[in-house]
Formats: sequence, C-alpha cells, structure tokens
Amino acid sequence: MGETWVSTSKGRHLSKRSKTNTAPEVELRRAVHAAGGRFRLHLQIAKGCTPDFVLPRRRVAVFVDGCFWHGCPRHGRKTAWTGPNASLWVEKMQRNAERDRRSTRVAEERGWRVVRVWECQVHEDARALAATILG
Repeated sequence: MGETWVSTSKGRHLSKRSKTNTAPEVELRRAVHAAGGRFRLHLQIAKGCTPDFVLPRRRVAVFVDGCFWHGCPRHGRKTAWTGPNASLWVEKMQRNAERDRRSTRVAEERGWRVVRVWECQVHEDARALAATILG
C-alpha cells in the first residue's frame, strides 16, 4: 500500500465528518420534497455508484458534492497542499474526482439522468435547484 497518513491537529476534525445525510443533502432533499418530488436515499445503482438520492419514477440520480472534498471551482483548494500528508491529499482528491466521473458514467449507462450539484449551490438556492432537478 502507499504511505501512511500522519495524524495532525489540523486534520483531526476531518475523520469525524459524516458521509451521508450531510446538511446540504438534507437541505436539498427538503426542497425537492416540498416541490413534490419523491425519492429514495442512497440507492446503489451499481457497485461503486450510490447517489445521495434518486427519484426513481423520473430516473434522476442526484449527487451533492461537497466543495472541499470534490474540488468546487469556487471554493475548492486554490493552493498546493503542504505538510506531512501533502502527497496523500493530492492522491485522495484525484481519486475523488475519478470516482465522481465513474459514478456519473455508470449511472448514465444504466439510463439515469445524473444531476451533480455543489454544496455551495444548495446553500445559495435549494428551491431553484429542486425545480431544476424536477424539471
């Protein structure tokens, strides 16, 4: 396997982050539900492809991408990684981006319309996103 992560005080809080039911996911789901959308949570479309929620009747798979973890163009990292884990962070973010591309491709190949939204977009206007998702 590769290098081992070095525990640092700056990164300690990241290990306890939730991967499902994050605040942006819940906010968007509430907006979709209020607009009349009915969905299922974390339905595995294929191995390695689990959207945050899907609207089965509409064949829509929704992924809510966190700005930090998925490299938002507006809020993602703008400077090079530093510290003892710098190379590991670069690899981690590259794996995340590749997994996002693969999940989108797999879902589309199985007939789903994929909607990817940034966490910041949800916070800006969840109702407008819900309308787009249901449209």
